[in-house]
Amino acid sequence: MKLFITGISTDVGKTVASAIITQSLEADYWKPIQAGDLENSDTIKVQSYVTNTKSKFHDNSYALMTPASPHLAAQLDGITIDLNKIKAPETNNHLVIEGAGGIFVPLNDTDTIIDLIKPDYKVIVISRHYLGSINHTLLTIEVLQNKGLKVSGIIFSGDKNQATESIILKKTGVKFLGRIQQEPYFDQNVIQEYADLFREKLLNL
Repeated sequence: MKLFITGISTDVGKTVASAIITQSLEADYWKPIQAGDLENSDTIKVQSYVTNTKSKFHDNSYALMTPASPHLAAQLDGITIDLNKIKAPETNNHLVIEGAGGIFVPLNDTDTIIDLIKPDYKVIVISRHYLGSINHTLLTIEVLQNKGLKVSGIIFSGDKNQATESIILKKTGVKFLGRIQQEPYFDQNVIQEYADLFREKLLNL
């Protein structure tokens, strides 16, 4: 299966969640677009967390120099992002696909991150509590569903907030896959612990 990992905003925990899911399923990993931080990209980060020998890490379709919205980063690099040049790598393994920011992050003058999501992808939404996160989470899920995309589950990242989480789950009916706590640090051992916790629910998607 192909799992697309998106978030309700930037810095909500997509990369750590992607590492956990990749390790849990011994899946391949692919980030179509990386904007900035090429010396320590999300692919490099996930690879450093994953310890199984089955996962393969596929090259970005676009590796942009500037840490900015992809449309601007591409413009600064003198190119235009072309969706036709973004093709999922061929693999017989599960594939974890990590987006960039939220679903309406622009790629060019017409396309956004949501346009990378194919009908057969299973979308996992990463939500993190902050003032406004209920609205951002509900909007993200509604837009995905209105486009006919399968929202297979939600993962909450950070400290628990029962009032926030319960209303999101009640209003959306989306499957709760688990929570990634506000850990003091993440390393291979912590990632493995979460991978073991998440595996059964992921395999049942």
